[in-house]
Amino acid sequence: MTALFALIAGLLFGGGLWLSGMTDPANVIAFLDVGGAWRPNLAFTMLGAIVVALPAYAFVKARGGAPGGAVVAPVRRGRLDRALLLGSSLFGVGWGLTGICPGPGLILLGSGVSGASIFVVGLVVGIYAVDSFAPRLKVAAACQ
Repeated sequence: MTALFALIAGLLFGGGLWLSGMTDPANVIAFLDVGGAWRPNLAFTMLGAIVVALPAYAFVKARGGAPGGAVVAPVRRGRLDRALLLGSSLFGVGWGLTGICPGPGLILLGSGVSGASIFVVGLVVGIYAVDSFAPRLKVAAACQ
């Protein structure tokens, strides 16, 4: 049941990105170009995502878990650590330079867009790099 809800959520997310034009890197870069030919498309996409997510979030919070019985960890508020700041900075720089983030990158890969495979390979390499270095960094931080 959890896989079904994940599939539905993924299709809804991907469809929203595709319909809004956010799979086109030029639209994302134009949103970030506030001093030039700014396009507000991404702001409307984010607003639409919030409208969809708020009722789902309230449902999961009131129920104490996701449909299908998956446990949802509570959000830790107020903790800004080095890993969060570094990861979000890297994400933002990559997104700003390419106009692609993981969701649209996978859609572009599935659409056969040239260059998308380079992005997805970089994404996978980055995930594995973090997974392999994170335990070592935690041990090193604990020893200091």
